[in-house]
Amino acid sequence: MNKALLSPSLDTRDGIAPATAWQRLGPVLVAGLLWLMVGLSATYWVLLVWGRTPLVPVSAAPLALPVTESAVVARALGWQPVPTTAQQAPAAVAESSRYVLLGVVTHGRDQGVALIAYDGQRPRPYRVGAVLESGLVLQKVDRRGVRLGPALQGPTTVEINLPELVKPPSTAS
Repeated sequence: MNKALLSPSLDTRDGIAPATAWQRLGPVLVAGLLWLMVGLSATYWVLLVWGRTPLVPVSAAPLALPVTESAVVARALGWQPVPTTAQQAPAAVAESSRYVLLGVVTHGRDQGVALIAYDGQRPRPYRVGAVLESGLVLQKVDRRGVRLGPALQGPTTVEINLPELVKPPSTAS
């Protein structure tokens, strides 16, 4: 017989050494962690399905953007145009009153863009040489105004200037 199997230090049954406390606790902890993960996963999916609302289609109607009138904004900020005292022909004055010059951008001598509104319509940008709705051609753009005429190199029939801005009166304390 084998003396190792019969030694009193090894308490064996059928030749197998007894399990320690950690060896018995390991499978229990692994099984517990697996069941905990299964429970948490099931809870997550139940809450996910339970919390969902039915999908509602978004309306496809386009949103209208608000129209900003720069003259109204300028007046709200306290700027007022100064009336011009230049003497002009009555026909040119009547024709120039149909135009509103809102802004200019110049580049070089013969290049530039002007933002012009005609007969109360929305303002549109025009380059030098472009034909306006009235049939006049934008001849020249300078820092304070524009010149319009029947042709690019022809005589100027309408001259529109940017309004002079008046500072609001200051209140002296």
